[in-house]
Amino acid sequence: MGRTPLTLPPEIRSRLRRLALRTRRDLGSGGFGMHPSRNKGAGLEFAQYRAYEPGDEPRRIDWKLFARSDKFFVREAEQESPVAVWLLIDASASMAQADRARPDWSRLDAAKLLARCVAELALMQGDRFGWIALQQGALALAEPRGGRAQLDRFQIDFAQLDAGGTFPDAATLAPLWERIAPHDLVIFLSDCFDEGGIALIERLAKAGREVLAVQMLTVEERDFPFDGGYRFRDQESGAALIGDGKGLRSAFLARFAAARAELDARLDKAGIRHTAYVLDEAIDRPLHSFFGRGGLPA
Repeated sequence: MGRTPLTLPPEIRSRLRRLALRTRRDLGSGGFGMHPSRNKGAGLEFAQYRAYEPGDEPRRIDWKLFARSDKFFVREAEQESPVAVWLLIDASASMAQADRARPDWSRLDAAKLLARCVAELALMQGDRFGWIALQQGALALAEPRGGRAQLDRFQIDFAQLDAGGTFPDAATLAPLWERIAPHDLVIFLSDCFDEGGIALIERLAKAGREVLAVQMLTVEERDFPFDGGYRFRDQESGAALIGDGKGLRSAFLARFAAARAELDARLDKAGIRHTAYVLDEAIDRPLHSFFGRGGLPA
């Protein structure tokens, strides 16, 4: 994706309108929490008009305004919403991994666009969102804020973000603990291969933060479609393995499935909701898994 702005296709933006960033605390209390902000949606108190977009419910169209202007406008209303969202983006070297079939679409590219979907959803609701890029020696941090100015800053910061180095150590992560407040919603986007990353979100969950984890995987990790001789290299350690792809396939897939099952059990034990995203899937699929009903619409 390079340095171009992160843009959302109209069909994804439309699907995001079916979702709501809500935490377990919100769902359990029946309300929207302790620190309300104004959220524009399908509520009771009128807030503003906006142009109709594909996927909007026809009943929200103001037909009287259409009769006067010959244009479709949707009525938006205000509700209460307290959600402060933190996007934790793993930017270590392994996130630069891409598939041979699509070398310009890496794990980090997908994580950036998924984060952009979350930012758009927060903006739709009037919620605050911030981000932390996790990379050794460089903890790029933006406090949660709302509004278009925050989205503009997001676009600038993420256009400049590249994968490199190792996952940050405890000293680099130290400022994080002072920033993420109780009841904040944390969304962790990572390949989940670094022990430091899993320990980080386990500690956040234990401290009362609600954490959602998305494991970013390549198609080749899922399918291992290699035939013939290959040199497989770890992007962070530089360690290499030379072998026959077809001969390694069964053992790799079995070990990879076992490692994923172990990770799932560990996250379940910590109370962390989680899902996996593969680079050939719709970018908003994880959000429908967390916040939708019945998964991604057809």
